[in-house]
Amino acid sequence: MTKFTRYVILLSLNSGKRLTEDLIRKHIAFLRKLEQNGQLELCGPLSDYEGGMVIIRASSCEEARSVAESGPFVSTGTESYELRAWQLSCEENNHLGAG
Repeated sequence: MTKFTRYVILLSLNSGKRLTEDLIRKHIAFLRKLEQNGQLELCGPLSDYEGGMVIIRASSCEEARSVAESGPFVSTGTESYELRAWQLSCEENNHLGAG
């Protein structure tokens, strides 16, 4: 895991699908597992879009993809996802060496 990389999982509700209470509970259990493993950075639904975002720590893009695909929203086909590698700019890394 690179210290200054996070992976952003952008979730989108698939057409004709809906989130049931049972599925939401499974998603929350999944998020709790990520948090217990030290992988969960931030998460939540988007207020202006049918979907949400999960930001995780992972050792590689492949690991992040595996996490995304194992989530109940995606594994059931209820939501699709896009994966982005996010480079953190901060004082500790001199704003990606440009500061």
